[in-house]
Amino acid sequence: MKKILYLECNSGISGDMTVGALLDLGADQAELERVLDSMKVDGYHLHFGRKVTCGLDAFDFDVHLEHEHSHEHEHSHEHEHSHGHSHEHEHSHEHGHSHEHSHEHEHSHEHEHSHEHTHPHEHRNLHDVYAIIDRLDSNEHVKELARKMFLIVAEAESKAHGLPVEQVHFHEVGAIDSIIDIVSTAVCVDNLGVDEVIVSPLAEGRGYVRCQHGIIPVPVPATANIASAYDLEFRFTENDGEMVTPTGAAIAAALSTGKKLPSGCRIRKTGMGAGNKEFRQANVLRAMLLEEEEAAKEESAEKTSSMWVLETNLDDCTGEMLGFVMELLFEAGAADVWYTPIYMKKNRPAYMLSVLCDNQKREQMEDIIFANTTTIGIRRSPVERTVLERRKTTVDTKFGPVEVKLCSHKGNTFCYPEYESVKAVCRETGQSYRRVYGEAEQEAERQNGRNEA
Repeated sequence: MKKILYLECNSGISGDMTVGALLDLGADQAELERVLDSMKVDGYHLHFGRKVTCGLDAFDFDVHLEHEHSHEHEHSHEHEHSHGHSHEHEHSHEHGHSHEHSHEHEHSHEHEHSHEHTHPHEHRNLHDVYAIIDRLDSNEHVKELARKMFLIVAEAESKAHGLPVEQVHFHEVGAIDSIIDIVSTAVCVDNLGVDEVIVSPLAEGRGYVRCQHGIIPVPVPATANIASAYDLEFRFTENDGEMVTPTGAAIAAALSTGKKLPSGCRIRKTGMGAGNKEFRQANVLRAMLLEEEEAAKEESAEKTSSMWVLETNLDDCTGEMLGFVMELLFEAGAADVWYTPIYMKKNRPAYMLSVLCDNQKREQMEDIIFANTTTIGIRRSPVERTVLERRKTTVDTKFGPVEVKLCSHKGNTFCYPEYESVKAVCRETGQSYRRVYGEAEQEAERQNGRNEA
């Protein structure tokens, strides 16, 4: 059975809400604390507790920065904390703002604390953040997922501020609580061992929020940039304030492998992650562990699935280069690759490279194209496709066994002998491709008809 993680973002999404929901779903808290300790970063402590929101019991996860008296999250923390940590830092930093929204909005963090006890107002860049991630005592999947989420936010902040990524000071995403939220999400997702992640449309509020840079509109620029770059679906509500933080949007973009739930599944477990703002509805992120039924999986095989088409025009690549790129793309998991002859400016003959792939493979496909062709830009667009149910079988012909693909649609079965298998028989027997293909097709149709009878 396929194990699916479903994030229901009817009250938005933030880093702390996500971690709380995943912990409530069953992620190992002790393992999370062990991995976070391996970062060797000081200046914070964690709160794990429960909170009732609109009558719903939810897991309340929170990062407390020890040098901050008025935490930007404005968590009330009315539940008891077993660690008994006391705030001994009496610094009275005057920041000139009181961040109004309740999530962990990255724009508000004006200082942070590293393990090396640097000045609290020192900002980290992406290299610094990656160095912290590299210290994690965890597997590469956790590290790569954390890097991916940070890069998504970094690119969005870079665009918002009009600066190259390497020049952005990450008071927005480099603050320790954001590092904790992102790393914790990666650890918990890996710990749950899910096969697929589906994220619902993200509910967002309206109006304005105050941040380090001033008063800015909702959704904040970084969040809007992430939504645009990663095709996130938003649903705007009548709630005042920010419901989707840049960290939350980055989590949704990095984790999502699809947008549609299976037609049939079983809910194995649910988890609630508490937010800290009052909206018209319960401020919680609900996470569900689903198992797709095999019957539903077969039924949905003929239904539409979301894919991406990547395209680029090439007028200065050799035929050998184009053939090699096609091989690399197929080996990396592309659903299809094809070339179309075109004419470009100045009537230069050229080829348009097209790649069909799922969302998980999109970035990898683009990396292959940039590394192995002369292109400097790739177009991409989401598409829907209908896929027939298919299976492979082997039929015995008078020339030898041949692999055949069987595709079903509305009670009809279509038989397609596999090229490599037909070719091998032709080389072994000296028969023509047309004859071997025909024999295999006829035998497959005969056997299929007998099996259906």
